[in-house]
Amino acid sequence: MTSKPVRKPALEIVEPVGKRVLIRKDEDKKQTKTGIHLPDKIEIPTLTGRVVAISRQVERDEDYTIKQYDRVLFNPKHAIPVEFEGDNRLFVIPIEDVVAIFRKAEEAE
Repeated sequence: MTSKPVRKPALEIVEPVGKRVLIRKDEDKKQTKTGIHLPDKIEIPTLTGRVVAISRQVERDEDYTIKQYDRVLFNPKHAIPVEFEGDNRLFVIPIEDVVAIFRKAEEAE
């Protein structure tokens, strides 16, 4: 009796197309800056996240300085949620909805 080798499924990725980026939204805050804990139903909405992937079109465009792993501020109005491997914080966002990139002072100069 010979056993079949176990084949691992190919790793699936999400690649945005057009002028879009894939962002993992930061966790919503459950505590205010002054330390007050909020009930589960009340959270401070977070509009920041990390860039997971960039479309080839955005990557080749010299007008966009955004890179993978950048922390960004974005407008969620046109964000498309991505149900992917249990991660409910992934969103495909048009590049125009990325309104700011957080950089360290020495990177910005």
